[in-house]
Amino acid sequence: MTASYTEIVLASCILILPFLYESSHVFRYHLKFFLYYSIVMINSVILLPVFCFKPMNVRNLLLASTFCRHISSLIGIRWILRGKENLEKEQACIIVSNHQSSLDILGMFDIWHVMDKCTVIAKKELFYAWPFGLAAWLCGLIFIPRVQSDTAKDLMNRAVEKVQADKVKLWVFPEGTRRNDGKIHPFKKGAFHLAISRQLPIIPIVYSRYYFLDKSIKRFDHGKVIITALPQIETKGLTLDDMEALMQKVRDVMCTTFHETSKEVIDGLYPISSQRVT
Repeated sequence: MTASYTEIVLASCILILPFLYESSHVFRYHLKFFLYYSIVMINSVILLPVFCFKPMNVRNLLLASTFCRHISSLIGIRWILRGKENLEKEQACIIVSNHQSSLDILGMFDIWHVMDKCTVIAKKELFYAWPFGLAAWLCGLIFIPRVQSDTAKDLMNRAVEKVQADKVKLWVFPEGTRRNDGKIHPFKKGAFHLAISRQLPIIPIVYSRYYFLDKSIKRFDHGKVIITALPQIETKGLTLDDMEALMQKVRDVMCTTFHETSKEVIDGLYPISSQRVT
């Protein structure tokens, strides 16, 4: 039977995909992000009816992470968690983490079963990225408007009340904007204001540098990331007058860990005799 024109075109596309993947870093970059976002969206559609049975329950995120954590293997990222014991305790606390890319979410999926009850403060624009936004809202994510500071503060205060009552970990990206440039940038005050006001401990989490990702040239290779959960930093007895010092203390320890783990990963990949700048 003579193959139809459509079948020939489809077969040609399938045959050429491996070649494009291996030969074009731009194609590989876009394909990996397409797979990442597409699978998250598909899983959101599948899980929406399940989440509706327990709306706003942060443990819905455990189910979501079970479905989504395998995306990392598909697109070639391996996560290594250190300091697991610092995340296992059931308690209300503020987690602060550096923010390099939307890939940070895949790292969170990989360790959510360790954190158990955890939710995230996210920018309100993500809520409108349906079906993901709706699914995330049903999982108890807290969406904060960027420009309406009074509304944002009110929402965060109400969120912390629930966090304390239910012993939930609240994950915040204090840099605000994601940047993969080898630095941890200055922090915004929101997370630290909450921690001091509610006398909640802070757990810093540090992702090593995404040396395998470069948005400017559209490069996305296979890679390894060390996620370090540092010992918690207490805020009991601190006042808002101590906030700047607390922010600096947390950022200093995170910067040290970031540079150490980033160097460890890169030195392991490129021995000194053949090391290259990334």
